Amino acid sequence: MDTSDEEALGECYRTHAPSVRSYLRRFVPAQEVEDLLQVVFADVWRSRRRYDPGRSQAAWVFAIAHRRAVDHLRVRRLLTVPLQEAGDLPGRARPAPDALGDRDQIDRALAELSDAQRQAIELAYFADLTQREIADHLRVPIGTVKARISRGLHRLSALLEQHEPPMYTP
Repeated sequence: MDTSDEEALGECYRTHAPSVRSYLRRFVPAQEVEDLLQVVFADVWRSRRRYDPGRSQAAWVFAIAHRRAVDHLRVRRLLTVPLQEAGDLPGRARPAPDALGDRDQIDRALAELSDAQRQAIELAYFADLTQREIADHLRVPIGTVKARISRGLHRLSALLEQHEPPMYTP
């Protein structure tokens, strides 16, 4: 680690953290601001080689803060929409009562997936993110996202079939 980079980050933090903190308070609950502020400045650190000293440092930092706030709100929105209400999301028709099967069964099957698979599926199907947006959000290659979704859906299907009641035959 270059000492001058560390000093520059410290100066950047001292200069911009109070206004970035204030900016973030407009979007996220107070108890989440400090964590998100740390995420912003961790991103500033990781992106330091892309900063153009000929441009406004404040604008650059606030652009990063804005992206992290949007990411945070997307995930938060995802986490605050219960699966039972997924059919009521804007732009989606409400499914017939038996169209998605037993909601408890779906919840249980989702809970059996790996965290990575479940998160990718939830971001794709409940937060309506594209695979590219998911890859950017999770900071993984798009191929990883595709694999997680594909494997997760395959496993989800198998789990749901295991618990499906036998068909009635007269």
